[in-house]
Amino acid sequence: MRSTPIRSFGTLLFALVLCYACSDSKQTKNQPSAHHLEPLVTDLYTADPSAHVFEGNLYIYPSHDFESGIPEDDLGSHFNMKDYHVYSMESVGEELKDHGVALRVDDVPWAKRQMWAPDAAKKDSTYYLYFPAKDENDIFRIGVATSKSPSGPFHPEAKPIDGSFSIDPAVFKDTDGSYYMYFGGIWGGQLQRWQSGEYIAEDTYPADNDPAISPKVAKLSNDMKQFAELPKDIVILAKDGKPITAGANDKRFFEAAWVHHYKGKYYFSYSTGDTHNIAYAIGDNPYGPFTYAGVILKPVLGWTNHHSIVEYNGKWYLFFHDSSLSEGKTHLRSIKMAELKYNPDGTIQTIDAMVEPKNEL
Repeated sequence: MRSTPIRSFGTLLFALVLCYACSDSKQTKNQPSAHHLEPLVTDLYTADPSAHVFEGNLYIYPSHDFESGIPEDDLGSHFNMKDYHVYSMESVGEELKDHGVALRVDDVPWAKRQMWAPDAAKKDSTYYLYFPAKDENDIFRIGVATSKSPSGPFHPEAKPIDGSFSIDPAVFKDTDGSYYMYFGGIWGGQLQRWQSGEYIAEDTYPADNDPAISPKVAKLSNDMKQFAELPKDIVILAKDGKPITAGANDKRFFEAAWVHHYKGKYYFSYSTGDTHNIAYAIGDNPYGPFTYAGVILKPVLGWTNHHSIVEYNGKWYLFFHDSSLSEGKTHLRSIKMAELKYNPDGTIQTIDAMVEPKNEL
């Protein structure tokens, strides 16, 4: 989840139409398409879907968009989400089950407002919901809540995770049973304010030729409620082995970290933000470094792009959101899913959401 710069919808629409015109002639029958897919939820606006397989079913943990009445600004103040719903499905293609409100901002003692993109994890018999929210000083922190059911309700800890900051927590379970949290988002996500290791209420960014601001990773403690170490930088390398620079807007990290494991490799995927790609990089361990490998999802209708990737019943799926249900309102989004396909060399086939469908889910 991220802030939305003030730009006219006409400008955005023109850019998306141009993207369609440039890509349509290159689309092949083997490339997945998401253009034809219907929103998974239509009675609420949902975004930032984190998908997991729990108890043999697919569970989805999205944020919940609504019309807050707060004017749009570059900090994303109008994304004033106040609760989370949990959804599930037993088989792909069926209607999602809404398990209702799992957690409200009013339930969280330390949280003031803006419950942005969450994630979930399971360890032993307990389920954990991780979420960002602004504290009383309007600084984003990351909290955790627990439940004995994947659908909640979730019961929050009284304080946020010590040493946590910024947004978009994503928790990955490695093959050895260790859990890692990836997080961070620039602009409204405040990651740029933590470059010194302490919060500075001023936005500073690297020069275009300097390495881009890094997302963060920290191993979680045994009880899953704290960091077991100080957060470390995730370095994303260009194919020449040098760190991707701040000026490489179509490749550098902006927000929405996600990690999955495929055939012995670690895939770090993320949103490039103002250039609207879901990109990915590949590494040999959960700390990286990760080498940029390409684009998973090209721009969708709307300003933001946020995703998750999960394997279910032998197939891989990409969950994402767009603004189709609200007819282009960038702060009122809807979650979707599409099948994700790999090439023989382990790279991922790009999904272009602005082309006519070539194959069905």
